[in-house]
Amino acid sequence: MTGAPVRPARPVTPTTILAELLDDLARRAAMASPGWLADLHRARDLAAGLDPYLDAHTSPASAALVELERRTRAAPWTGTLEQEMLSGHVEGRFLAFLVGMTGARRVLEVGMFTGYSALAMAEALPGDGELVACEVDADVAAFARDCFAGSPAGRRIRVEVGPAADTLARLRGQRFDLVFVDADKAGYAGYLDTLLDGDLLAPGAVVCVDNTLMQGQPWTGGRTPNGDAIAAFNRRVTDDPRVEQVLVPLRDGLTLIRRVA
Repeated sequence: MTGAPVRPARPVTPTTILAELLDDLARRAAMASPGWLADLHRARDLAAGLDPYLDAHTSPASAALVELERRTRAAPWTGTLEQEMLSGHVEGRFLAFLVGMTGARRVLEVGMFTGYSALAMAEALPGDGELVACEVDADVAAFARDCFAGSPAGRRIRVEVGPAADTLARLRGQRFDLVFVDADKAGYAGYLDTLLDGDLLAPGAVVCVDNTLMQGQPWTGGRTPNGDAIAAFNRRVTDDPRVEQVLVPLRDGLTLIRRVA
């Protein structure tokens, strides 16, 4: 796929959706009063410029991650797979930062896609660290493995292909310092219960759950299966006395969860 054109990503996070809406409103309001239109342009620019600014002022990605992203965006995804499932630069660096900050040695990823977040975290692991990545799609797993082969950190990644629930059952008794969940949204609650009840978390382990803002649907009322699943998951986590959590407005939302001492 070398040299394939890269298609622009569609807006899939609250800020990028807001920026697109404001841009459309600004075009439609061209005949409005100058003061009103100036305020609308300012609101649009605040929203549209945020993600690029974050990207520009976050430590750069490795050459292997840049190539993995390029290949993912150039690939002809079909069905439920799309390039927008890529975690991307800022979230990848955030996860890598968590690995280093927590001193994690063993990381578990539930839902890998093409492996951007897995490779970003593996790059931050110590030499004897390990990342176990669960991916249900064998073709996507093969794509990721091929990308990992171009990085020294790729040897720290072990890909488990199959339904995540089955893989987690096989892993019972193993302990992980950091877990990143980015799989089917309806399965989130079950994955969290398995992690908390299945002796998979090392003392002080952090669980990171992706897409917990889900394009703003949990508070704007957008009725989709994923939006409803995330809204229910967020309520459940908030009401769960076993854990404490913080929902970070990074990309499409990232909730950090850990067991209450």
